[in-house]
Amino acid sequence: MDTSSQPHDSKASVSLAAADLRLYDTADHQVTSFQPIEPGKVGIYVCGATVQSSPHIGHIRTTLAFDVIRRWLLRLGYQVTLIRNVTDIDDKILTKAAANNQRWWERAYIYEREFTHAYDTMGVLPPTYEPRATGHIPEMIDLIQRIIDRGHAYVVPDEQGRPSGNVYFDVASWPEYGALTHQQTGTQPTDEQAAANDRLGPSIDTDEQNNDAEEEPGKRDPRDFALWKAPKPTDPPTARWQTPFGTGRPGWHLECSAMSHRYLGADFDIHGGGLDLRFPHHENEMAQSHAAGWGFAHRWMHTAWVTQKGEKMSKSLGNGLSVDQVLSQHPAWVVRYALVSVQYRSMLEWSDQSLQEAEGAYERISNFVDRAGRILGAQPERDRVAGLSADDLPEDFVQAMNDDINVSGGLAALYALIRQANAAMDADPCVLDRKWLANALLQVRAMLDVFGLDPLDPHWARATANRDNQAMNTLDTLVRQQLEERDQARKDHDFARADVIRDQLAAAGVTVADTPAGSTWDLSR
Repeated sequence: MDTSSQPHDSKASVSLAAADLRLYDTADHQVTSFQPIEPGKVGIYVCGATVQSSPHIGHIRTTLAFDVIRRWLLRLGYQVTLIRNVTDIDDKILTKAAANNQRWWERAYIYEREFTHAYDTMGVLPPTYEPRATGHIPEMIDLIQRIIDRGHAYVVPDEQGRPSGNVYFDVASWPEYGALTHQQTGTQPTDEQAAANDRLGPSIDTDEQNNDAEEEPGKRDPRDFALWKAPKPTDPPTARWQTPFGTGRPGWHLECSAMSHRYLGADFDIHGGGLDLRFPHHENEMAQSHAAGWGFAHRWMHTAWVTQKGEKMSKSLGNGLSVDQVLSQHPAWVVRYALVSVQYRSMLEWSDQSLQEAEGAYERISNFVDRAGRILGAQPERDRVAGLSADDLPEDFVQAMNDDINVSGGLAALYALIRQANAAMDADPCVLDRKWLANALLQVRAMLDVFGLDPLDPHWARATANRDNQAMNTLDTLVRQQLEERDQARKDHDFARADVIRDQLAAAGVTVADTPAGSTWDLSR
């Protein structure tokens, strides 16, 4: 995606509206005032993809939700550092690569590119950095040693008493374990939406998670989890590293603790991901990072499920819609709207109706933007749209977005202004306040841009041009087949058939011209 016209962190100055931002914290089930650790700056770590297979809509919902959160923070004037990792080694990747006669790193990179393409197509701002797990083995080894030295992890010896490669976090040594999900204390969620999410179950993709649940020799307690794993006999030599704890590879939970510390430090503002990661992944991340002596994430934010007919979207249920499948049937703008138009903590029901509503929204929005631009004789420059401060947006929109990113309220404010502007344009042109309309158009496009949906963003303009080119190429292929059939009919002196083909094309809006070099076509004007 072209980010040249997006807000630039380096030039940010915090708006007055930023003081009123309130966000939910999964750990305490409360919406509280947000104050960054360092004034004017926000550090966010979002758990990214485990690149074992193609992305589906459930994956992309989380990415888009944090894209909107980031865009709002930028609009508030914060300098935002967003790290989104890639898990490029785990049991599933190794198993699926072997089953498909692939090298594990080859498979990981194939699907990493698929995820990247999906993010770009859907208009997601690139992360500040996107680290791969395999690029941070030294940091992981250092973290394990730190946890061992502080008495919260143990190395399992082999039969000869040497380090086996298995290292586990000692849950019993850490009384604070369970602070995120309260599973040990039995505390129940006090937030109604959190309770509803919990009733759905532990995961959107339980079948895909790395729960370290297979062979775990030497564990002292069933709750203990792997920091480092000895290789299986089937693991290729390229999927193991030499360490002081023995040969092996990283545990899933360890990776994110090491990478977030590397790029955001011992303390950072927000850790995000899908609700399916809350336990065990984020619970274990929190425990091992705090046990290492780090403050770690000061706030946890999780996106809720994507459901179909009331069921969680999951490949095991056979209802995991691939991104490619959906995008082959609907424009990316429409798919993005359908995914971001529901507040990030609310369950999102994926259906044909939600896509139809998104298509209607596109028509309504684009019609307004086009009409206002024609009446005014120009559109606001893209830089003005991207740079408009939250302090210059409608108060009801700002209040909604500051209320834990309430996108439903934000969209209501957006449509209220569109209705008001349409009414003004419908009235007597002699009394139209052109200055007011120009500001309304600027505000509407800026509000849309918070959701990544400004229809005149160069990204969407290119997407529209690409779709138009593809449609024209398809049309050209079909028309040429008809012209070839017509030419053959004329050679066979079947002029009646040739005339029928010409008339059918004309009825479809295609004008045929016969030249010495052959027949050509154009769309009727």
